[in-house]
Amino acid sequence: MELNRMIDHTLLKADATEQDVLKLIEEAKTYHFYSVCLNPCWVELASKELKGEPVAVCTVIGFPLGANTQSTKIFEAREALTHGAGEIDMVINIGQLKAGNLTYVKNEIAAIVKEAKDKALVKVIIETALLTTEEIISACQLAKEAGADFVKTSTGFSTAGARTADVALMRKTVGPKMGVKASGGIHNATEAIALIDAGASRIGTSAGVQILS
Repeated sequence: MELNRMIDHTLLKADATEQDVLKLIEEAKTYHFYSVCLNPCWVELASKELKGEPVAVCTVIGFPLGANTQSTKIFEAREALTHGAGEIDMVINIGQLKAGNLTYVKNEIAAIVKEAKDKALVKVIIETALLTTEEIISACQLAKEAGADFVKTSTGFSTAGARTADVALMRKTVGPKMGVKASGGIHNATEAIALIDAGASRIGTSAGVQILS
């Protein structure tokens, strides 16, 4: 297991500066992380800085609440793709899921998947901390049916982050081929490996350097 190649090296803080972003990019180059995960305003910079490097550019859409309109999320994704994003981590409309409006949720995921077709992977953030077991299962099934590449636990901005039990449930629901990304509150190698053992195929963390150290 090459742990570094399972890490999305992440910086999503509101107060991140260009200097902070460039530092993250240099760390990603040094440690050969799978990707850098950044807010949309940094995608163009990251794409230029990582040209020719084996590090993908990942960004977040509808982040962190998922409550944007579908057309806004589509525009965000389209712009990010234009600027060079290779991975799109979109937040579902959590309120619509909890209200049982499953067609809405599935159609929105499918719309982003359509935008990203042949250009980028799509990861669907379901925010497990706000969901019941049944809702986690439902969200994972909808993401899979809509053609997404991954389901992802958390934004890191809600009441809790990645939990091994949730990751195990997500893996069981989507099966062995679809990606499962654990993110939120992963601080060290012990936590990362426990989540991988539970079924995660990607780890989203701002502590990538510490984890490898």
